[in-house]
Amino acid sequence: MKLLIFIVCTLTLEGLCLKIQYNGDQVFKLVLQTKDQTVLVQRLCRELQLDLWRPTMVENIQTGKEIIVRVPFLFLSSLKEKLHHSFIPYEVIINDVQKFIDNSMVSEYRRSKRLLADFNYAKYHPMDVIYEWMVNVSQTYSDLVTMHYLGSTFEIRPIYYFKIGWPSEKNKKIIWMDCGIHAREWISMAFCQWFVKEILESHKTNPLLQKALYNIDFYIVPVLNIDGYIYSWTTDRLWRKSRSSYNNETCIGVDLNRNFASAWCSIGASHKCSDITYCGTGPESEPEVKAVSNLLRRHKADVLCYLTIHSFGQLILLPYGRTKDPSVNHNEMLTVAQKAANNLKQKHGTQYRFGSTSLVLYENSGSSRDWAADLGVNFSYTFELRDNGTFKFLLPEDQIKPTCEETMAGVLTIVEHVHEKYVNSAANLFSLTVWINMSLSILIALHYSEF
Repeated sequence: MKLLIFIVCTLTLEGLCLKIQYNGDQVFKLVLQTKDQTVLVQRLCRELQLDLWRPTMVENIQTGKEIIVRVPFLFLSSLKEKLHHSFIPYEVIINDVQKFIDNSMVSEYRRSKRLLADFNYAKYHPMDVIYEWMVNVSQTYSDLVTMHYLGSTFEIRPIYYFKIGWPSEKNKKIIWMDCGIHAREWISMAFCQWFVKEILESHKTNPLLQKALYNIDFYIVPVLNIDGYIYSWTTDRLWRKSRSSYNNETCIGVDLNRNFASAWCSIGASHKCSDITYCGTGPESEPEVKAVSNLLRRHKADVLCYLTIHSFGQLILLPYGRTKDPSVNHNEMLTVAQKAANNLKQKHGTQYRFGSTSLVLYENSGSSRDWAADLGVNFSYTFELRDNGTFKFLLPEDQIKPTCEETMAGVLTIVEHVHEKYVNSAANLFSLTVWINMSLSILIALHYSEF
């Protein structure tokens, strides 16, 4: 029997034989109406150790705000009874989490296809396929793309990033994008792959990309949390954190988006290693975060824009999460985000909200977005992709293409603004300076010619 299971798991896609099961678990959506209801639900979440999907911390549960939580089958009856007794309405939005996972899992891979032309951008891919895709991309588009080593994960896996742009003798500016900080947010990784494809396949016909690639290099990390991503394929589809181990391996995983050195672990993060928002032993304690921080510190004078891709919620988030005080150029960032949301909506009608993280979502600290803003990057955004409630972290493959198409429109809106602001304005200033100098020279020459 064990041999049969091994053969089935080997012949089918990784992830179809997940070790952790969620049979009978349900996902609830609640909106609490009173302070007493809020206090009760906070207490129940702590006592039963429920898996909060939004917000991610019990402290961020608020009256009037939507709550999405996974309830283990073992606690369903007692929790429903308590909710009914306290007149707290709820909606079951996923009736059986394991069946939902099984139905949304990707289909069998045909691993004989290895050419870049056969890569399907409308599917989720395991990490070994993504590694191979990266090599194929860098070899096929070697005139435009180089592949670089960023660092190593806790489990000693290499993290690579693409540098995409035309070679130049001048010091080029940088737009950064990372995907896959949270392991279970598979649509994030899929978008990074799609974004690379779009740049490489459409730069000759897209006027914006034609200009941008001569002036800007795109630094793109397709998967940052590689250890966690692999674990979400092989063991636990809903795993979020990294795979760092602490306390003699009794505590596993750090929320990498709480580990950056931006008001580290001051709010919206946990010092308790078993929590989903565990911030680590210190700022930049995690090798994945350290690798990003070291690279961007070296290039901080050249980084124009920082984009980090997540899910779910359909949001464009601005700094800051740790405070309600806006960033220095908040109004400009807000205007750009609104334009990006409008252009995104035009693709498939998807509605995005936008604004400071602490106001639009919830308060948190140690995020890469806030850290980039602290570093001096003037445009730092988090994209929370589809969806807004039905599938959440388990977005099916048939939504990859429309999600990526609309996100591309939103991201390119930001790219265009950044390019026009920093590159074209600099070129216009140079032209104006040259014109003024030439005009002065002519006036001086005319003046002396009179004598």
